[in-house]
Amino acid sequence: MSDGERTVRASVAPRGAAAPSPPRDDGLPAAEPPGEEYSTGQPGWQFITAAVRRGAWLWATTAVLGLIIGAGYYTRHASYQATTSVVLVPNPVELPTDAILTDIALAQSHTVAAQAVRDLGLRESPSSFLASYKVTTVTDRVLQISLKAPSSGEAVRAAHAVAAAFLHYRAEQFRAEEQHALTALQLQVTQAKQQLNTLTTQINQLAAQPATPEQRARLTALRAQRLAAQTQLPALQQAVTSGQVTTRQTTAQLVQGSQILDAAMASPSGRVKHAALYAGGGLLVGLVLGLVIVVVRALVSNRLRRRDDVAHALGVPVRLSVARVQGPRWRPGSRGLAAAQRPPVQRIVAHLRETLPRGDTRPAALAVVAVGDTQGPALSLISLALSYAQEGQRVMLADLSHGSSAARLLGVRQPGIGTVTVDGAHLVVAVPGDEVALGPLLPAVPPGQQPDPELSGAAASADILLTLVQLDPSLGGEHLPTWARTAVIMVTAGQSSWTKIHAAGEMTWLAGTKPVSAVLLDADKTDESLGAARPATAPARPDPRLAAPAPADPRPAAPAPADPRPAAPAPADPRSAPVPSAQADEAWRISRR
Repeated sequence: MSDGERTVRASVAPRGAAAPSPPRDDGLPAAEPPGEEYSTGQPGWQFITAAVRRGAWLWATTAVLGLIIGAGYYTRHASYQATTSVVLVPNPVELPTDAILTDIALAQSHTVAAQAVRDLGLRESPSSFLASYKVTTVTDRVLQISLKAPSSGEAVRAAHAVAAAFLHYRAEQFRAEEQHALTALQLQVTQAKQQLNTLTTQINQLAAQPATPEQRARLTALRAQRLAAQTQLPALQQAVTSGQVTTRQTTAQLVQGSQILDAAMASPSGRVKHAALYAGGGLLVGLVLGLVIVVVRALVSNRLRRRDDVAHALGVPVRLSVARVQGPRWRPGSRGLAAAQRPPVQRIVAHLRETLPRGDTRPAALAVVAVGDTQGPALSLISLALSYAQEGQRVMLADLSHGSSAARLLGVRQPGIGTVTVDGAHLVVAVPGDEVALGPLLPAVPPGQQPDPELSGAAASADILLTLVQLDPSLGGEHLPTWARTAVIMVTAGQSSWTKIHAAGEMTWLAGTKPVSAVLLDADKTDESLGAARPATAPARPDPRLAAPAPADPRPAAPAPADPRPAAPAPADPRSAPVPSAQADEAWRISRR
């Protein structure tokens, strides 16, 4: 096996008959033949890598889309970053660690953001502007302000405005605290003077009263209190004055010592860094999303890819599996008739040559039943027809596929019968107007179903009749034996479910055309299955068409040729007949004709 291609030459039990169990030497009964179940393989590492390789176009597309979306988002929200730093004098009444946290809170406050917006003349809200910058601590005395804006100049101006608004607001806070402290000190002097005046009034009132021992004692005490208040008042006034001076000096140090340390400056690598982050992030997200879709789709898919599964669904061994028939569109000579020279096509042609029945009857007919894509089967059948035509054979190619894939490759667009010349080889191409048209190989002509006389005449003069067919359960396949008694079923891997493939095989069998082999196109390199048809455990079903009486043949009966094989009871279903040898099979084909 190389590049997904494999030829199988296996001895396969006939369809509808159970394979005999080989004798065992240990005396134990032989194993039962496999049932009708099928398996798409264990989802191991090879399964996942094969699915990823097949879905490369999907995850590559999602990755590119993610890259484009990320780059577009960055372009729409492109930003330059500018940074500035301020040095601060800590408040002496607070711990340095607490003071720097307070300064960070002030710098990120709604008030500072609103002041910066007013200074810049912006129309955005303070909350939106607040989200464009952040404040971090460098030391317990230095803060760094980083701000993003659509342009470098705007970022620098906005960072400077935030730093200035923060220092201004911080200075106002300290001046307010200074005013509160000065007011408290002045209140102490005022209260001391009020107390002194109160004592003087009480003394004057008490001195005007009649003298009594109690009056004299009370007067003496009040005079002593007034003397003490008069003594303390100058000292208090001096302390208050000194406190006011100290408070003003402290406030001046806090305000004047706190200033911008480094002027706002745009970061030179900020734009490139953010562009790489947005684009790379979009690329990564798109790639991961595409890979997940590919793997999940492969896990839940019911489409067959393994040779064993296809052979089991058809009941016919997969005798040949090839890689992709047509290459990428960008590669020269990989599409259309030019792809006929590709090795996979030539391998299929060689296999069809071995399959084509040859005998005394003319024309030698072979049908290719396409399941899934029709381009690969059409190209292979055209290449086979051209090879015979170049050898001097008269070849007729009939196209009964949906869309007439083979005829279109040869340039035939309309239904009818005509001659096409390709590289000096002449082909008769027949495109019936009906996909279930009767062919020229009618053993007996049913009433009301006459073949096209022109078609019959063209087939009578041909040496080889090749037919491309697609079977539809809604239309039936009763017309297939009128085109060929032998068929090769070509299945494109990963395009059809088990039910569809099984239906194609059943319709071919029930129509009376013998499928001799199956060809798997676009096979996986990781497929290690053999592709031999599994023997069925259920008894063969009789063909209902065999029980119906055949229509009378108006032509005189001819004696049937003798069958060289030993006489054997006829099976109920032609599919249950034993597989003959090569010589006996050829003689049987001649006798059938």
